[in-house]
Amino acid sequence: MSRQIQDAYIVAAVRTPIGRATRGSLRGVRPDDLLVHVIRAALAELPELDPATIEDVLAGCAIPEGPQGMNVARIGALLAGLPQSVGGVTVNRFCASGLTTLAMAADRIRVGEADVLIAAGTESMSQVPMSKLMPSVNPAVFEHDEHLGIAYGMGLTAERVAERWQVSRDDQDAFALESHKRALAAQATGEFDDEIRPIPYQRHTPDLASGEVAVTDHVLKRDEGPRADTSLEALARLKPAFAAKGSVTAGNSSQMSDGAGALVVVSERMLKTLNLTPLARFVSFAVRGVPPEIMGIGPKEAIPAVLRRAGLQLDDIGWIELNEAFAAQSLAVMRDVGLDPAKTNPLGGAIALGHPLGATGAIRAATVVHALRRHQLEYGMVTMCVGTGMGAAGILQRV
Repeated sequence: MSRQIQDAYIVAAVRTPIGRATRGSLRGVRPDDLLVHVIRAALAELPELDPATIEDVLAGCAIPEGPQGMNVARIGALLAGLPQSVGGVTVNRFCASGLTTLAMAADRIRVGEADVLIAAGTESMSQVPMSKLMPSVNPAVFEHDEHLGIAYGMGLTAERVAERWQVSRDDQDAFALESHKRALAAQATGEFDDEIRPIPYQRHTPDLASGEVAVTDHVLKRDEGPRADTSLEALARLKPAFAAKGSVTAGNSSQMSDGAGALVVVSERMLKTLNLTPLARFVSFAVRGVPPEIMGIGPKEAIPAVLRRAGLQLDDIGWIELNEAFAAQSLAVMRDVGLDPAKTNPLGGAIALGHPLGATGAIRAATVVHALRRHQLEYGMVTMCVGTGMGAAGILQRV
């Protein structure tokens, strides 16, 4: 039976505040519970929607092991109280995992295989570090030069991009400072209020005198990463983090973080049946590969591809969320592709706000959805580099 191609619409887009990994407020919150929080928060926006109409929960996770293993998507769906008829699948495209779930959900809806899907992402870098709990690299990586780049640490790939695209340390530090300034200004003016859903957490404090542990309840309401005390002088004092004579430091790199995001995607038929208000239409998605040792440059290949697929020009895009894995690769991409700095990360990026790996795509998609509506812009883009040498990009349209 043939199916008519239809549009896919986003009708809810929410995220947690992003917590700093290891010492942040969300360090004790399980990644499946982060996912539960955003699923429930997204559905709370849609009282007309019967959860039984949801076919699947697609959740991105870059390191799906330990507490975020065991198909965290299905576990999150069940713990969120969704009917047992709702499926769940965990998707891993490293840093583009959350954006890939959105593209996959849109594709299934566009070909008529589903009417309601949840696209999400979750990551706790506090509980599952980027080095993984049980790292295991295929020995063939070290036997063949053409595969050696797979084993490069992310920081070393940033150093190679900085060298090849001639991005100076001063420029990287200035970019990092601007990320913090924009993020702080955005927080002050409430730019993130439409997308953030505060999340409760607990603190356990031992009392050595009594031998008891005090448990206190708290609520995280805003991203923890932006720093008002950052300055060019402070950034310049930081030593290179990955190469002795390098330019990439902890200060001009993205922050390791904890967080989750979720978007509800529906068909045009469901939109009309329930009289839902669309926030955005999913337009197009593209992924392209690049040499693993310069993985950070990936968006320079994905961006032209996603624009061609959408039939748009770069000037048509009014808002760009370029994930700031490193200042070096962000600047290299912006200069190579010709991204307008005023349109790119107007609210700051991962250097200030944080980068919870597999959740980032969903989180930044939520940012674009609400930013387009607040600022009356038509098209927005989410794009990022991806480990092992890829770039991904997706375009959304305000409805």
